[in-house]
Amino acid sequence: MDRRTFLRRLGGSGTLAATAVAGCTSGRSGPADRRESAGTDTTRTDTTGTDTTGADADAPDSLATEPIADGFAAPLGVEAPAGLDGRLYVVDQQGTVTLLAGGDGSPFLDVTDRLGRAGGEMGLLGLAFHPQFPDEDRVYVRYSGPLRDGMPSDYSHTFVLSEFRATPDAADPDSERILLEIPEPQPNHNAGSVVFGPDGLLYVGVGDGGGAGDRGTGHVEDWYDGVAGGNGQDVTENLLGSVLRIDPLGGDDVGVGDDGDPYGVPDDNPLVGGQGLPEQYAWGLRNPWRFSFDRETDDFLVADVGQNRYEEVNRVEAGGNYGWNVREGFRPFDAAEAPTETPDGGPLIDPVIEYPHSGDGAVTGISVIGGYVYRGDAVADLAGTYVFGDYRPDGDLFLAEPRESGRWPTRAVSTTGLGGGLLSFGEGPDGEVYVCTVGDDGGSVRRIADG
Repeated sequence: MDRRTFLRRLGGSGTLAATAVAGCTSGRSGPADRRESAGTDTTRTDTTGTDTTGADADAPDSLATEPIADGFAAPLGVEAPAGLDGRLYVVDQQGTVTLLAGGDGSPFLDVTDRLGRAGGEMGLLGLAFHPQFPDEDRVYVRYSGPLRDGMPSDYSHTFVLSEFRATPDAADPDSERILLEIPEPQPNHNAGSVVFGPDGLLYVGVGDGGGAGDRGTGHVEDWYDGVAGGNGQDVTENLLGSVLRIDPLGGDDVGVGDDGDPYGVPDDNPLVGGQGLPEQYAWGLRNPWRFSFDRETDDFLVADVGQNRYEEVNRVEAGGNYGWNVREGFRPFDAAEAPTETPDGGPLIDPVIEYPHSGDGAVTGISVIGGYVYRGDAVADLAGTYVFGDYRPDGDLFLAEPRESGRWPTRAVSTTGLGGGLLSFGEGPDGEVYVCTVGDDGGSVRRIADG
């Protein structure tokens, strides 16, 4: 089944969940996108398909997934705070968070009345618990709100990052403290991940503003003349096309509600004291839909959804520029040739994983879904392997072997019970990995198991 047939099938179900999931990571549904990435490819490193040379022989040849819960509309995340064993919190794009405990589900948070829309790539997109939760009783959510007063009238909606006070059983809906609002010019490429890093700071994924090719309404001029516009290559005009890093408890108004700054900016953010917006941690990204930290190495792995030819995963560091919209993966975007560095000599950093949308390689797909380096015990042979996937409707999970440098060997692995479209992953405090999917029977959460 091709992607468009799958999306039509979901859209025909008549539910908000189905149409919401259909575009949540791709942003490539129209013919204009196809025209805009029709340039000739050139390479600068080994880019002859996905690298499977030296793939970990100990990694399993097959995996299974065990059902945890179903009946969701479009589950986009699973959170499991440390110290709350047996509790999972499932984020649904339609606007709710459900607590799973002891085999039962109960409402934890409902923000449906604050959404501008829950569909396409909009809605409730991410959730993060403070690392000291519940002693520090705060949770953070990312959702799509209506346009605010003073924002351009031809823009789509508002990117909202908010804090709520909560107990392990429920968040207080009246406790919302808005940290950040960003005008979004288009309804797609909104990213969604919010994750606390090992440094205790909050990392927030922001897409390039949508449309195609990082150009058009809401896309500023950048340094690269080969492709017009580019929020991904701009660090001064807006926060789009970046990963942000903030201290949510470092603002003047924490717990006070005055007119002070709602969050702090870490002094060691790469643009502090220089030219650029200080919240930005890394940039040159198109749609960093899902990302994670390896709990043993602290590697920051950001899956960035490609235009419509190549998907990529980046190992991200402070101040890194990951190429969009000059490059797509290892390749020049919409051009026969493209630079490999910025005018001031900064490198455009290659991904550690790239795979195409078509061809005879070991891995193909349509929209990358970032996962986790497996640190659990249920599948011993999976230890230390990066588990991720793609939104293709009939796909299996992907395994990649992390390496200190160069490309990571990657392969698809037969996965039973997955079903439907893969939307997101989650990680338990024990290192076990969960998958969120949607299909004809709605959304479900499953746990990866030995195949």
